[in-house]
Amino acid sequence: MITNSKTIIVSNRLPVKITEENGEYILSPSEGGLATGLGSVYKRNNNIWIGWPGIEIPEHRQAEVTEKLAGLNLIPVFLSNEEISLYYEGFSNEVLWPVFHYLVTYANFEQAYWDSYKTVNEKFKAVTLNHLNSDDIIWIHDYQLLLLPCLIRSEQQEVTIGFFQHIPFPSFEIFRLIPWREQLIAGMLGADLLGFHTFDDARHFLSAASRLSSSNLSDNILIYKNRQVVVEAFPMGIDAEKFDKLTRTEKVARYTSSFKASLKNVKTILTIDRLDYSKGILQRLQAFELLLQLHPEYIGKLALYMIVVPSRDTVPRYKELKDQIDQLVGNINARFRTINWVPVHYFYRSFSVEFLSAIYSTADICLVTPMRDGMNLVSKEYVASRSNGDGVLILSEMAGASKELNEALIVNPNDIGNIMEAIVQAINMSPEEQHKRIKSMRAIVNKFNIHLWVKNFMDKLNEVKSMQESLHTKHAVAAVRAQIAADYKKAKDRYIFLDYDGTLVGFKGDIDQASPDEELYSILNKLILDPANRVILISGRRYQTLQQWFGHLNLDMIAEHGAWQKYRDAEWKALPLLTDKWKQEIRTVLDIYTDRTPGSFIEEKSYSLVWHYRKAEEGLGELRANEIINHLRMVIADKGLQMMPGNKVIEFKNIEVNKGKAAQNWLYDNDPDFILALGDDHTDEDIFKALTPEAYTIKVGSNISAARYYLKDYKEVRELLKDLC
Repeated sequence: MITNSKTIIVSNRLPVKITEENGEYILSPSEGGLATGLGSVYKRNNNIWIGWPGIEIPEHRQAEVTEKLAGLNLIPVFLSNEEISLYYEGFSNEVLWPVFHYLVTYANFEQAYWDSYKTVNEKFKAVTLNHLNSDDIIWIHDYQLLLLPCLIRSEQQEVTIGFFQHIPFPSFEIFRLIPWREQLIAGMLGADLLGFHTFDDARHFLSAASRLSSSNLSDNILIYKNRQVVVEAFPMGIDAEKFDKLTRTEKVARYTSSFKASLKNVKTILTIDRLDYSKGILQRLQAFELLLQLHPEYIGKLALYMIVVPSRDTVPRYKELKDQIDQLVGNINARFRTINWVPVHYFYRSFSVEFLSAIYSTADICLVTPMRDGMNLVSKEYVASRSNGDGVLILSEMAGASKELNEALIVNPNDIGNIMEAIVQAINMSPEEQHKRIKSMRAIVNKFNIHLWVKNFMDKLNEVKSMQESLHTKHAVAAVRAQIAADYKKAKDRYIFLDYDGTLVGFKGDIDQASPDEELYSILNKLILDPANRVILISGRRYQTLQQWFGHLNLDMIAEHGAWQKYRDAEWKALPLLTDKWKQEIRTVLDIYTDRTPGSFIEEKSYSLVWHYRKAEEGLGELRANEIINHLRMVIADKGLQMMPGNKVIEFKNIEVNKGKAAQNWLYDNDPDFILALGDDHTDEDIFKALTPEAYTIKVGSNISAARYYLKDYKEVRELLKDLC
């Protein structure tokens, strides 16, 4: 099958630089790691990359630029200087950047920033939709476009969307400080697959999303608006082969020999960063100063090469940081320098990749100590450039790369003494140990390179889409409902098993409020009026409650999961040989946990106890439920009881009590030609498993079930029953 589907990459910036020379626009490729990795994607076939070209283009020249970019498979989103100032410099870099890097005091929650952020995300949506076919794959990148997945999803329900965040995702306590937090989460949940650099970031997102949206969490999958959104960690790599090969090129060799000539008998420490307060540059300088102060034996024998790439230095906070760096470098050099030795060589500029390759391959130590970093590729570039197998990497535990490169010397970037000790350890590390550590890290950097990162993400996105599609086939949509209705119409003898809470009515915080309404009574009455129908209400509720609500209707009822049973023209009967002597002991334990869990309560039925935590704080209820399960597991087994964790409840009951057995009792000696069973809880799984494969079994609210089909909620159940009537 030949498809015309393409991959559309969307990021804030296009992977080219545009400059204007003598009235003409000149394009030059970008050197960034992302541009390298995704080059293999956007340059192939009819794939495209959508983004801002990097400068404001006057309206009368936009067509000319569009045409130039089209030759490279690039599609521009034109933004005004004001939009860049408010959306990019403003919201992206003065709200999201500081909060996501845990520097909340630097955040500036301006309404105008948020308004512009929404407007620009809408602009990206419009351009993407112009180039989108329904079977295309969209891969959106980074924090500047958090609203885009949902904006596209609202126009194109079935399209495949991946999203990758290149910076950290903060813990819920930090993230919730953003006034527009719900909208940001809803925006991200438009994607099918959300990728982060580390498992910690993925965990933080799952925590925030499950608290700030109506999604249900199961492991690393969020069920949101009846879609499954998968959240995974994909540690980003570099083009390791490129850095390894560079060290052997002629140009790099020239740079390398001139470095070595100027560095006779001096060990070098290299640091490379963009100017940013999240990079820990000042703390690193303080650690170096402390080293020279406490270990004067290294004066004249050690030099720090510090490259800081200019960034946003017109912004007051960044200008202030640059002034502090300039001052500290000046102080260290003034204090410790000798006639023929300078401790800190400080470069505030960017360098060519060949120059960086040479300095990577000659520096004895690479010091990478950000306060917080999504991944940090400098550490990986250093390792990839060490083709001689020597060198020492000192790495901050706050960088995503520390989760992979654990043969580095791992430090806390806030602990200046710790960094200083690591430098001393690095200076004195034996060549054998250096080789052992670098060899191990090089194997990781080579294997988990940028190309594997792209492949892993795209493979997972396809897998998520296949999973969603296989679940679509289980959804009882129009065609399935028509089939059920046709079989219903033909049948002469029908059994209809209906669960109550979550199936015929929605969930309420207070269990006593979920009483039947007029619409439900009307549906049940119509079903009962057909003489071919046997309607059986099968619920975990107390039999007194079912009697009060449905006693006046001519239907069968099974209460407390089968402990009590009532045929339509008979009295309630308890299952024989049941005992409730065990309840006191279990209740004593549940009372302890109820006292420790505000919002939880115990419901007592004739032959079961139920611990409810639907009103407890999110997370605390789940924690206590796990504690109860572990505490009572052995007691339950000894007493021949069953423990059933359900939707915000744990139920304890006699092992003989089971909805599946109750349903089989009803069918004993009967052979109806149509069976329909609907339920939303895992107690209903017993019914689905007990019935024959031909029976129509339908799970409500979830698609992971032994049932043949699923419906989204009680409203869809009522629609189905109305169709049958």
